[in-house]
Amino acid sequence: MVFLRNIKIFFFSQGVYTYHLRCYLYQARGLTPMDRDSFSDPYAHVSFLYQSKRTEIINTTLNPTWDQTLVFSELEICGEPREIEQEPPNVVIEIYDSDPRGKDDFLGRSLFFPMVKLDPNINEVPKLFWCPITNGNKHCGDILVAAELFLQEHVSYFSHITCPNRQFDGWILPNIYMVPEGIRPVLQLSGIEVNMIFECTITCFITILTWGLRNISQLESVRSSTLVVECGGQMVETAITGILGRNPSFHSAVLFMKVYLPQEEIYTPPIIIKVIANRHFGRKEVVGQCTIEELEEFQCDPYTTSQDEPRDLRGKAIKVMYIFEDDTDWWTKYFASIGEHDKSDVYTQRYFETLMVYNCELERVPDFLGLTDFCQTFKLYTGKAKHDEEPTVAEEFKGSFCIYQLPEDPDAPLPSQHFRELPDSGPQECIVRVYIVKGIDLQPKDNNGLCDPYIKFSVKKQVVADRENYIPNTLNPMFGRMYELSCTLPQEKDLKIAVYDYDALSGDDKVGETVIDLENRLLSRFRSHCGLRESYCLSGVNQWRDQLKPSEILENLAKCRSAVFLIVLYSDFYYSFNVSEKDHEFLGPASERVALQALRNQGLVPEHVETRTLYSTCQPNIPQGKVEMWVDIFPKSLGPPGPAINITPRKPKRFVLRVIVWNTKDVKLDDVNVLGEEMSDIYVKGWLLGNEDDKQRADVHYRSLDGEGNFNWRFVFPFDYLSTEQQCIVSKKEHVWSLDETEIKLPPKLNIQIWDNDKFSRDDYIGCIELDLNKVIMPATEPEKCSLKLMGTPTETASLFKKKSMRGWWPCYTEDEEKYILTGKVELRLEVLTEKEAEEKPAGKGRDPPNTNPTLSEPIRPETSFLWFQNISKSLKFIAWQRIGKLCKSRGCVNCHCVYDIVHPLLCDVYTGKLFFF
Repeated sequence: MVFLRNIKIFFFSQGVYTYHLRCYLYQARGLTPMDRDSFSDPYAHVSFLYQSKRTEIINTTLNPTWDQTLVFSELEICGEPREIEQEPPNVVIEIYDSDPRGKDDFLGRSLFFPMVKLDPNINEVPKLFWCPITNGNKHCGDILVAAELFLQEHVSYFSHITCPNRQFDGWILPNIYMVPEGIRPVLQLSGIEVNMIFECTITCFITILTWGLRNISQLESVRSSTLVVECGGQMVETAITGILGRNPSFHSAVLFMKVYLPQEEIYTPPIIIKVIANRHFGRKEVVGQCTIEELEEFQCDPYTTSQDEPRDLRGKAIKVMYIFEDDTDWWTKYFASIGEHDKSDVYTQRYFETLMVYNCELERVPDFLGLTDFCQTFKLYTGKAKHDEEPTVAEEFKGSFCIYQLPEDPDAPLPSQHFRELPDSGPQECIVRVYIVKGIDLQPKDNNGLCDPYIKFSVKKQVVADRENYIPNTLNPMFGRMYELSCTLPQEKDLKIAVYDYDALSGDDKVGETVIDLENRLLSRFRSHCGLRESYCLSGVNQWRDQLKPSEILENLAKCRSAVFLIVLYSDFYYSFNVSEKDHEFLGPASERVALQALRNQGLVPEHVETRTLYSTCQPNIPQGKVEMWVDIFPKSLGPPGPAINITPRKPKRFVLRVIVWNTKDVKLDDVNVLGEEMSDIYVKGWLLGNEDDKQRADVHYRSLDGEGNFNWRFVFPFDYLSTEQQCIVSKKEHVWSLDETEIKLPPKLNIQIWDNDKFSRDDYIGCIELDLNKVIMPATEPEKCSLKLMGTPTETASLFKKKSMRGWWPCYTEDEEKYILTGKVELRLEVLTEKEAEEKPAGKGRDPPNTNPTLSEPIRPETSFLWFQNISKSLKFIAWQRIGKLCKSRGCVNCHCVYDIVHPLLCDVYTGKLFFF
């Protein structure tokens, strides 16, 4: 082991140079609140090498504006200036919250490189930029800074650099410098319109003169409150609120204020929103605040033409075809919309109208702008942030902003307000219909890797748990449920939809939930509260369900967008209908259909199904599955809504499949008897896919020497079948101790197998054929025409459910090295009946009673077909004696020949029973 002692480190420098640093700190945004009043008293502590300085303290703010320059002089740095220019030292800024008592709280740290200037002739000016403030891995805000590092040899250069001193009430403050001109942002006079809505969780007493306050949790003991909006040193506030529970909305919802904003967007100060509680004895307290940093999306030009003008009302020709009501339902339309045409053949062939199935939430569809075209939602925070935790969300601010530049002439008229034609701000009673279609890839909650999901939803204090309709043992349940409830908006705006796992012996587990803002959907000008259908029908699967007719919706849309209402005439120039109204009475008037076509070109929300992701508080930000659903909202003031859509899952019908096994031909001879002859003891086995527990087999045709078998045997298979989806429904318990049956969907496939019976060993498998009852291969009429060509690329298929009955020869085969080998042919009669038809035409299994429809007689089999140890006389006659007789005749043995002539008739009499009559 080597010990190192008295290690000395020497640093040899080629030169020491003196530098001068100027750090420009303009403002910060989005700092973490560290005081109980939801604010901080921030200041910046700047360190560069071995010197440090600090800014002024800005009290009670999370978005301080220091506008201060810190000067570091006589900085000695070792190394060549060119090397320092390439790799300058870091400027370290630490943000603290000043506390009059105790230690200051650390808010975060920011590091950046200064701009190095070695040549005084370069007039490049540093540009302020937003530098992130971090505390560990947590983002704690941003600071608008820049820094310059000068080589102090150029003394003459500093005479041209001036930093104005800070002034206070006309007095110049020494040693406190502002950010110089050319670096500080250039301001311009702008106007900001504010359209506000608030939301929270508890009803309180409050008053305000904007769009509304809703359920602010911090105002339980507050008599009144005020909303304050700040930006760029300007402030506007609402009047004091009154009682909140009766009407949380306000008569006037628009505020206006003038503010100076920088021309460059990067320097734009944030908009700060505060809710101030007015307490006793004149004391005021901020109970919630929000900082909106990105203002680019709110900028607009009020002098340009509105973008909400109606689009071209002309559209494509309307194609309408007749719908057969007995063959279609909502699920047919749904499967046609997602491309599963095998489950919607009738609908796809006879009618083209579908619905939109979004693979995400409706708010995330780009065309609908997050349904925030009227107002957005911002969270308001309150209280002191704990270590490694986000501040407490006290309430939400719902509002929208429009920022635009004012004219230079002060006498010029102001532009018209951006927020106009506002909807009714009072409470509205609404009927809400929640349609839950299905769940997708839910998180397992049971030990078997599955769950028993059911739906639970709530609106404020209304809670509905559909526990009795849980679906057992599945991660992809087909719910098909519709729930209707009444609520008052905006007081009960949050619709929470949760999926729970049913447990019989313990508490139910929550899989996940999703939240829908009903007020946003009702206020959105995309009409997201009720999707727009493609056709206007008075009945049928596409019956109109909206409260207003298309013409009324079109007129309201024109008023809402402040556009001239266009009267659309029914003309072949615009649209063409290729059906006559007399043949299709379910269609609405032509004028309404033309108005609907005009609406469809306006970018409104169509009839749809959205896919919402479920989340759980136990595993935040991790999807727990998805649910397909949609919501319809109908204000009661507009009258009763249309009929609800029936999305109940399809119920299977009971069918009976009867299979008669007539004969087999050319079956592979799999055995050899004691005399060396090839033979097989043939029997046929059959079952339906998924019903392996109900396998049935025919009797045995013994000692088939040529592969022919005769049976006249009937299989009877009852099964549940969904004709619209062309699938069988199989329900069975996975284990003996399972409480519920698991339901699966399988294609209706019949398996037929040919086996060789062995008494003292396992039966030998010979061949099989699988027949899809929806696409049955057309059989051969004769065994000679039956071959594997039928299985290659079958072009002729037929549905047994349409033909009802089929008879013919089908080939049976085995696979060897991915090749089919013909091992036999089987003659079958396939017949499918409904449960009622099966009761009217009874038939037993095999040849058991009732042996009718048709009657099956005993098969006429050759005399050689017998089981040898059960028929000794047959064995002597057809096996042993025939073999001995042929051998004797071939050798010419006279004595044996005489014995054969005597014994052979005698054995025949024993076999036929004639010997016992003498």
